[in-house]
Amino acid sequence: MNHFFITPDQINENKLIITGSDIRHIKTVLRMKVGDEASFSDGISPSLYRGIMTEVNDEGISFDIIYIQDTNHELPSQVYLLQGLPKADKMESIIQKAVELGIYEIIPVKTARSIVRLDEKKAQTKLKRWQNISEAAAKQSKRQTIPIVHNIMNFDEAVRFISQMDIKIIPYELADDFEKTKKAIERIEPGQTIAILIGPEGGFTSQEINFAIEAGINPVTMGKRILRTETAAFVILSWIMYHLEE
Repeated sequence: MNHFFITPDQINENKLIITGSDIRHIKTVLRMKVGDEASFSDGISPSLYRGIMTEVNDEGISFDIIYIQDTNHELPSQVYLLQGLPKADKMESIIQKAVELGIYEIIPVKTARSIVRLDEKKAQTKLKRWQNISEAAAKQSKRQTIPIVHNIMNFDEAVRFISQMDIKIIPYELADDFEKTKKAIERIEPGQTIAILIGPEGGFTSQEINFAIEAGINPVTMGKRILRTETAAFVILSWIMYHLEE
């Protein structure tokens, strides 16, 4: 079933009115017709709306609300992914899967070993593309909100951005003691803010790790094997999701 994001002002008693770019998407891409059903989130409440299409015109598409389900598809903690810029289109896959796994916000990070270098124009083009991917993944996984993809930060900015968060995790290939990693995950509690810093291909430099440690971020190991940058994000987010949704 197709899922859409709306604003509260698009809800009028027992009706939903779809406007803007979703009109074209519904008519020409999805080819939905009167009588088809869809689900909706308003980005604020935990309610999931189920509606049936009743009218289509150039100004809007009307759905009658069939029922409202009070549910919550969000994690009970706000998890931020600070991802070192990877090569090629890996960032797109990372964003898509991170949104499916419940990420709250995503911050692309330019580190010392990031190979990708984007000027302002290219960065804004990428950002728009990444935000669209976040929205599509949020619709597919029936999220209540669309995770924001921030402007690219450098490593120092990223560390300052998360300085006041409750839990700060930075996987590092030279860290050891997997028990320490387990404890870092196990002490996460609902309602906390959690930051995860993932390095690009080549990982973090020792200077970056030392800067992180000085800021109160302790490196943890991901296990006995070296993971690719895109794999590391999926693994640790899966651990956190499992822990919070037990």
